[in-house]
Amino acid sequence: MTGILMSIFGNAMSDRSDGGRDDSARLGTGPGEPARQPDGDGPPGGIGDGGDRVTNDRGDWGRVSSDGTVYLRTAEGERAVGSWRAGSPQEGLAHFQRRYDDLAAEVELLEQRLTVSGVDPAGIAGSARRLREGLAEAAVVGDLDALAARLDTVLAATEVKRTELAAARARRVAAAVAAKEELVNEAEQLTRSSEWKATSERFRTIGDDFRAITGVDKRTDSALWRRIAAARDEFTRRRTAHFAALDTQRTRSRERKEAIIAEAISLSGSSDWGPTTARYRTLMTEWKAAGRAAKDVDDELWSRFRAAQDAFFSRRNAVNAERDAELRVNQARKEELLTEATALDPADVERSLRRYREIQERWDAIGHVPRDVVGSLERQLSAIGDKLREASDARWDRREIEESPFLRRLRESITKLEAKLERARANGRTREIAEAESALATQRAWLAQAEQQS
Repeated sequence: MTGILMSIFGNAMSDRSDGGRDDSARLGTGPGEPARQPDGDGPPGGIGDGGDRVTNDRGDWGRVSSDGTVYLRTAEGERAVGSWRAGSPQEGLAHFQRRYDDLAAEVELLEQRLTVSGVDPAGIAGSARRLREGLAEAAVVGDLDALAARLDTVLAATEVKRTELAAARARRVAAAVAAKEELVNEAEQLTRSSEWKATSERFRTIGDDFRAITGVDKRTDSALWRRIAAARDEFTRRRTAHFAALDTQRTRSRERKEAIIAEAISLSGSSDWGPTTARYRTLMTEWKAAGRAAKDVDDELWSRFRAAQDAFFSRRNAVNAERDAELRVNQARKEELLTEATALDPADVERSLRRYREIQERWDAIGHVPRDVVGSLERQLSAIGDKLREASDARWDRREIEESPFLRRLRESITKLEAKLERARANGRTREIAEAESALATQRAWLAQAEQQS
């Protein structure tokens, strides 16, 4: 394009031939031939008496004078754009018209570039402005006013394009700022998070996402980044303080659990089953209250504590198993007594109650049974006794009118003593058992004597 411009806007006289050339060549005649005369019916500007040669296809825009000067017709009048002595006037005019075509091609190229997406309108405007300014000196023949109008249109279009690009750029910048502000807001909210690992990872991705967003001016970008950095620093401070406190707590937990393990180991050889079992329960409560040490350390401490407990409870279970084997024999004997007691007839209540009291004495003499059945056996025997006493109460209620108040009170006292004796036996209170048995024997003797006298 630069070469074409230099050619078009160069020295207007650059096409003028040397004076040694035969004028017949300039005028388009051969040696010895007369000069061509105008036809007389061509457009104005043809060669008449002393006039110029007629232009052909686009003669309205220029002419070649008899001295070879090429003129361009404009709205302001004619101006010389060069000279032609190398051929006929028509050839000279065609030469300068081709220059005009080259200039028009450049204008068309600028018009086409405006339609290309992403093109820089400033570059097009600069080229159009240079072409527009050079039209006044252009060594061409053609409609320069039309080119000027087209160039003015191109310049106006570049202004529109520049405005559109500026608006689009402003929208992109606003979107980029909004996206970065959203990341800043998220970062500032994360300062209060206690999800330490996940939040640390998110802060890293926020930094990557922030840097990936471009198009924001440096001042705004720096201000937004400082807010993210401040939020990240605050989170890091809290995380550091948290883990420092956690380390302190874990150290204390480890020390407390070491002390618990030492006591558990010292108790593992004890044969004082009841109190030691209770103490192990308390140690378990203290273990849970001590908190957690570091995971690998806590697992190792727990293994040691469990080993001490297992040593004690394995010994206790072995002893209990041996004792339970002996107690199963007592269980079988008491179950036989239950069968015997179940067969007692409430209709013969006097006899059945005496038999029931004998069964109770034999029951107590048998001794302990396994703990898992003691409650069930005791409840079954008590239910049989309750049934017999209810039958006895019903019988005495019927005889209450016929009997003396003394006998009635005596029988009531005996019934209460029997109930008291049963409770004492069930609870294993030796002194109360002895007192109840003594009082019961005395009152039974009184009752027997009174019944014989009645």
